[in-house]
Amino acid sequence: MGDEQKPKILCISTYEKGQAFLREAARLGCAVTLLTVDKLGSGDWPWESLAGFDTMPEKLTAEQALLRVTRLEKHNDFQRIIALDEFDLETAALAREHLQLAGMGQTATRNFRDKLAMRGAARRGGVAVPDFFSVANHHELWKFMQRTQGPWLLKPRWSASAIGIQKIEQESDVWPHLERLGDEASDHLLERFVPGDIYHVEGVSWKGEVLFAGAHKYGKPPMQTMHQGGVFTTRTLDRVGEEAIALREIHARTLKALGMTNGVTHSEFIRSYADGKFYFLETAARVGGAFIAEVAEAASDINPWVEWARIEVALLLGEEYTLPPLREEYAGSVICLAKQEEPDTSAYDAPEVVYRMHKHHHAGLIVQSPSAERVQGLLEEYGERFLNDFYARMEPPDKPTS
Repeated sequence: MGDEQKPKILCISTYEKGQAFLREAARLGCAVTLLTVDKLGSGDWPWESLAGFDTMPEKLTAEQALLRVTRLEKHNDFQRIIALDEFDLETAALAREHLQLAGMGQTATRNFRDKLAMRGAARRGGVAVPDFFSVANHHELWKFMQRTQGPWLLKPRWSASAIGIQKIEQESDVWPHLERLGDEASDHLLERFVPGDIYHVEGVSWKGEVLFAGAHKYGKPPMQTMHQGGVFTTRTLDRVGEEAIALREIHARTLKALGMTNGVTHSEFIRSYADGKFYFLETAARVGGAFIAEVAEAASDINPWVEWARIEVALLLGEEYTLPPLREEYAGSVICLAKQEEPDTSAYDAPEVVYRMHKHHHAGLIVQSPSAERVQGLLEEYGERFLNDFYARMEPPDKPTS
């Protein structure tokens, strides 16, 4: 079948990611067009899988990017539009509504993009969340701070990961922060800081049912790693352990409350040191970054990128989607910014090492084992060694960069 007869998918990504999605969608018979930014025009894309390719300037608004999408639509009949990165979700949602295509529109997308909206929806659905409040009205915000105990976190509503988050100890310090933000202040929320361990669940959903929920635990919290430095680690939890069982339960309730029907999700939760309970932190209708997809695949044979592509093609063709058989092993990753341009990890020679990162000024590897305890032990050992052998620190960005 020629490309003209194939069903057509437009993928938008302003970051270099999602290659496995592109390959799988093409393998399943779709003509895939990729829209990315100019500086990634020569990126590491699976060119053999692309029927079309175009670029646009960086930092366009969703409305500006829509113009490029509609130009591509003139000579294509796209049936699906997919955002491969979190920062492209608004563009894809706007384009779907503008072109009247299936998929999440702007309102549905907001629950997986806007940190204030997702917290409100989760709380209305009976999911525990740390106390939070909009900063739009100062009098109501003041009353919120009177009835909660600091410190608090000032969080950008539209950012990702821990980018732009500021910890504020005193009520009197909140107002200068908001003053500096000016008209952008209402794009933030204030949340009571809850000390605890951070977890994430990689989800695959079909017709409103969670088919896969891979529960993992970070080493240091991502916010601490980003703002204070250190080595990033994450690992699969013991599937029959108390933590994993509790996480799968709150994860399912969260996705139901937020309205997830079909696709993949990356959701984060915190277990409070004070009361031992799990609280929802945030979610995104995308694949987790920092090689989390590869960790999930090493542990379960489920690559979220690949399953996401299969779901989108099934929806496009009106077919059923079924999750492939799972492998029940365990995996984890250790990653850091490296002082060496091309760090050599060959001294990390445990037989459980199944993947080594090849990226300038980054050191990283993935381990796999039938034993959750073995994975945890390797990450603890390798994390300490990474600090001595490779670790370099860079000041965290205030805003995302591609």
